[in-house]
Amino acid sequence: WTNHPSLFLSTSASPSTMRFKVDMHYIVFSPVYLLMWLYTLITFIPWYFLTDAGKKKTMAKREKAKSTTGKAEGPYRCVENFDNLAREDFEGKDSLDKLFEHAVQRFGKADCLGTREVLNEENETQPSGKIFKKLILGEYRWLSYDEVDQIISHLGSGLAALGQQPKSTIAIFCETRAEWMITAQACFRRNFPLVTLYATLGEEAVAYGLNECGATHLITSTELLETKLKVGSILPEMHNLKHIIYVDNKSITRTGYPEGIQIHSMQAVQELGAKPDNCTIAVQRPQPTDLAVVMYTSGSTGQPKGVMIIHSNLIAGMTGQCERIPGLGPKDTYIGYLPLAHVLEMTAEISCMTYGCRIGYSSPQTLSDQSTKIKKGSKGDCSVLRPTLMAAVPEIMDRIYKNVMNKVQEMSYVQRTLFKLGYNYKLEQIKMGYDAPLCNLLLFKKVKAQLGGNIRMMLSGGAPLSSATQRFMNICFCCPVGQGYGLTETCGAGTITEVADYSTGRVGAPLICCEVKLRDWVEGGYTSQDQPHPRGEIMIGGPNVTMGYYKSEHLNNDFWVDEQGQRWFCTGDVGEIHPDGCLQIVDRKKDLVKLQAGEYVSLGKVESALKNCPLIENICAYANSDQNYVISFVVPNQKQLTILANKNGISVAWEEICNHPAMEKEVLKAIKEVAASSKRFEIPVKVRLSPEPWTPETGLVTDAFKLKRKELKNHFQTDIERMYGGK
Repeated sequence: WTNHPSLFLSTSASPSTMRFKVDMHYIVFSPVYLLMWLYTLITFIPWYFLTDAGKKKTMAKREKAKSTTGKAEGPYRCVENFDNLAREDFEGKDSLDKLFEHAVQRFGKADCLGTREVLNEENETQPSGKIFKKLILGEYRWLSYDEVDQIISHLGSGLAALGQQPKSTIAIFCETRAEWMITAQACFRRNFPLVTLYATLGEEAVAYGLNECGATHLITSTELLETKLKVGSILPEMHNLKHIIYVDNKSITRTGYPEGIQIHSMQAVQELGAKPDNCTIAVQRPQPTDLAVVMYTSGSTGQPKGVMIIHSNLIAGMTGQCERIPGLGPKDTYIGYLPLAHVLEMTAEISCMTYGCRIGYSSPQTLSDQSTKIKKGSKGDCSVLRPTLMAAVPEIMDRIYKNVMNKVQEMSYVQRTLFKLGYNYKLEQIKMGYDAPLCNLLLFKKVKAQLGGNIRMMLSGGAPLSSATQRFMNICFCCPVGQGYGLTETCGAGTITEVADYSTGRVGAPLICCEVKLRDWVEGGYTSQDQPHPRGEIMIGGPNVTMGYYKSEHLNNDFWVDEQGQRWFCTGDVGEIHPDGCLQIVDRKKDLVKLQAGEYVSLGKVESALKNCPLIENICAYANSDQNYVISFVVPNQKQLTILANKNGISVAWEEICNHPAMEKEVLKAIKEVAASSKRFEIPVKVRLSPEPWTPETGLVTDAFKLKRKELKNHFQTDIERMYGGK
């Protein structure tokens, strides 16, 4: 315990003051140290044997994947499925419609999809004068597997009655909700390829996707219909669109739409499909090789691309994902709130339905008791649903981490010290592969309750998760975090860490459905001969690799087929393979910039390092090749920067704080402290503080909160010219 005081005692104090504080610390907390030592001594042996801790440690340290050729570059396969890559989870269930029907047969009466009833909406005026809509929500109302099956049948028949043809695309532009998944399952059953568009895409991107896919039918919500489609310039440009189906039970005005477009409610389409004449319309079932989804990407590097995914791709990818989630079954409750147009969320929800889990729907604005749309004193979705499984992107986990740590700083000295004492104690236990049940019960119960208190596993994907945030989630939410790596082009499947693997910074071994190979990138300085581990551009091969980009053959250079007929995808990410076969993401080719003096800077690495700074909520590093230094755009933590501004005698509005030169200097100072171990040329020299947060609605980040570098560059072009001296 001798090292722990340095974690929470100020190092700026004089030596005599420090000695006094340390002495007082031990006088006050010696009984606590003794208690924790006795607790460890008494509980370790029974805990060790009752929880199979020894077995878990053995599992964590074993070889998880190995090269099929014996070469350092691979390909690497999971040792559990070394001879053959997995294609199906259930024999004969080789298309998505068969998978759901199999679930209905097994779990018919059980809860399937749940939605909270809106009891009341109230407008709440903020101190700034802005008016926010607040919700009071009731309990979850559930549809059973049998009920969902019947709705799917009627909706599919209704769409067919409206002229939707098998193998013809149908588009969905809608928020995450039960109706989204019901629509998807209806389309899978009748072989209608589903075109997915993010609900936060701008008008230009939505118009581009709808025109490219040529869909005649569009599923959407009343909010998107009235705020984006009707008032914008999208619909007049849609020459193929004939029918718009809105999913809400709300009344809307049906005037003001272009001639030739009919507006229907989802309920009306279901009633149409329930009519005897329409129920008998023949159902053309899909084959495993038929197109299931055209999933448009979020457009982080330009116009969104439609990834063509056939049924067998998704079946294989989900087979690999489910193998890494032990005990997945009817006892689990999953909370769905990430965009269903993202491959991580869509495959997670279909997987949960396959295994009989129930899915309760939420949104980032209603997730917790403190969420922006939840009225004070009301319960957020996690508190009501109490999920056992949850997927999250690192941006959301980083926010939870910073919010909790900020609250810890506001505690009294005794409370803060006890919390950090327990935190550090459990951290040491986790690093050794153990746990701390007493700390879980006494210290972390309230933190854990923020997500309902029942989370047994979290899955992180979409971007790298920092080691500090991963450890925080392990400690405070008392659950493993399965960090995954995959892309839309690989059905979200690539690698996922095992539950028993307590290491950080890695994304696990290849899933049983695919293999991973490294390709030398000499210009970037990454080769399979690197020490201590082989490195290179990551390539993923297997039955989960998709069929390329829709109507964009010229973009398919990153897809290829080997001599055995297996499809591969070159990811553009750089990784290294550890001795146990686990992958670590170390760089991204598109993020690498060569400075004027010849040094290479990885912008993604810089951002990952600096996100741990308490003053930073979000950051985008930027560099010009004709310059010799890096600059940055930062969304500051409003609470922390305001406190710092007040200490510096700056008591002005938030926007003025962000524009104040003294505050820019303070943030740069904090950046240099956090980046002390980085190379000099990697540390941003200048900064522009952004008073407005970057959300998908602003168009500056994707739905997975990935930076849209092109849009950010255009948004801050004037500041770039200023920070580079007008050059």
